[in-house]
Amino acid sequence: MTGRTTMVAMLMALGWSSVAAAQDVPGIEICTAEKTMERRTSCLQSNVDFLHRTIDKTRLDQQQKLDAANRQIEALKIALAAMQKTVAQLQAGSKKPEPAAAPAKDATPPKSDAK
Repeated sequence: MTGRTTMVAMLMALGWSSVAAAQDVPGIEICTAEKTMERRTSCLQSNVDFLHRTIDKTRLDQQQKLDAANRQIEALKIALAAMQKTVAQLQAGSKKPEPAAAPAKDATPPKSDAK
């Protein structure tokens, strides 16, 4: 009989330890199960605090991503301006002045007598 009692006591201790560990995990709790108004209010306040922390963390993460994207956009704008300047310089340099005497289009090529 003592073996069975010991086994039940161990199982109950294991069951309670998992319940206690679950309460330490932050998150949304179901507050409707609470009987007293003080406990229900405390549960709801815990949910509100958790949601505020989650919103603040998400807002900070999104702001950091937005700042990084804005920095990247500015760097790309600078690179684009530099490339546009280079292209304009290359286009200006590739324009050759027209030759003074262009060959006539109607002129026939000389015949070669290679027989």
